[in-house]
Amino acid sequence: MLVQHQLGLLLFLVVILLIALSNLRLLRRLGDNRRPEILPRVSVLVPARNEQDNINSCVRSLLAQEYPSFQVMVLDDDSMDDTRSLLNALAAEDSRLLVLESKTLPRDWIGKSWACHQLAQASDGELILFTDADTYHEACTLHDAVAALVAEEADLITALPQEEVLSWAERLVIPFVFFSILSFLPLSLAYKLRTPFLSATIGQFMLFRREAYEQIGGHAAVRGHAADDLALGRRIKAHGLCWRLVDGRMHIRCRMYENLHQVYDGLSKNLFAAFDYNLPLFSFIWLWLTTVFLGPLLVIGLGTTAVPISGLSLALASASVAASLLIWGVSHWRFGFPLYLTFLYPLTMLLTFGIAISSIARTLTGRTVWKGRKLIRQDAKWFVI
Repeated sequence: MLVQHQLGLLLFLVVILLIALSNLRLLRRLGDNRRPEILPRVSVLVPARNEQDNINSCVRSLLAQEYPSFQVMVLDDDSMDDTRSLLNALAAEDSRLLVLESKTLPRDWIGKSWACHQLAQASDGELILFTDADTYHEACTLHDAVAALVAEEADLITALPQEEVLSWAERLVIPFVFFSILSFLPLSLAYKLRTPFLSATIGQFMLFRREAYEQIGGHAAVRGHAADDLALGRRIKAHGLCWRLVDGRMHIRCRMYENLHQVYDGLSKNLFAAFDYNLPLFSFIWLWLTTVFLGPLLVIGLGTTAVPISGLSLALASASVAASLLIWGVSHWRFGFPLYLTFLYPLTMLLTFGIAISSIARTLTGRTVWKGRKLIRQDAKWFVI
């Protein structure tokens, strides 16, 4: 029985290794496409809440874009720090920046979705780019992103940024997000099938055709979803529209979180939401992943004790560990994370599993908080109080 179990784990690891290797080829980089002759007007939209440490560099990088026709709009989402005063100073320097003030947050909206909705309503671009206030963009970003959208005939282009990981909490947990995309999202199928869950949309960079954004209902359609980016991407696919994922690491930088507290709060908010709050599916997947990546290590550990473990079981467990190291190593290499983190993947799994459990507990008990706003569940929907 143990031999069969270990064989099953190894076969699963081989499959996701093949997916990861296939995705290395299919995941195009921004800048790979020829720039089109006709360049549509782009509205660059930035929701900002308590972003005094990031807003200056973000907005300046956006205003410096080498693109002929674009506007930059930032909405101050009831910030409690100096975000608004910094935005006003930037707007005084550059008339191309339009600063908006948020209207009262409706009860049935998540704060960020409400901010994005207001920005979209006020913008005039044929294309709409949503990006976060903690991002920094190279001057060629907008040009190359539009080129990718046109070349792929896409309705939504979403880009993976270069995530800066400085604290140990960031180094150990953030790479899991990129590992999961590379290993569990077969792009060869995701680009062909309409299945909504075969997608991954990154809120730090979402470039929509306006008509597609409006066709899927915009942020109003996902107003109560904590993972609004994923929900929007799934709606694009559900409507039969074209979604594409690109590697934007050479164009976009971001430090998503800065310490353990932020990592814990941010992923606790998003992990359960990423599965549309499907408790059976979420529980099964996390138990399975923990078994896949930690089970072989347990078998090897037991093999060093008096517990009788067959040589074949130990060999299969060792092969599984080797496959795991290869998968994690490929992911860290592809996305620019330190390669020594490959050998710490068991710790990454333990920490992320703990956050996943917390995500369920916080969500079901109404203790999910993000940027000073508490999310509670009412009638299977999410409301902000």
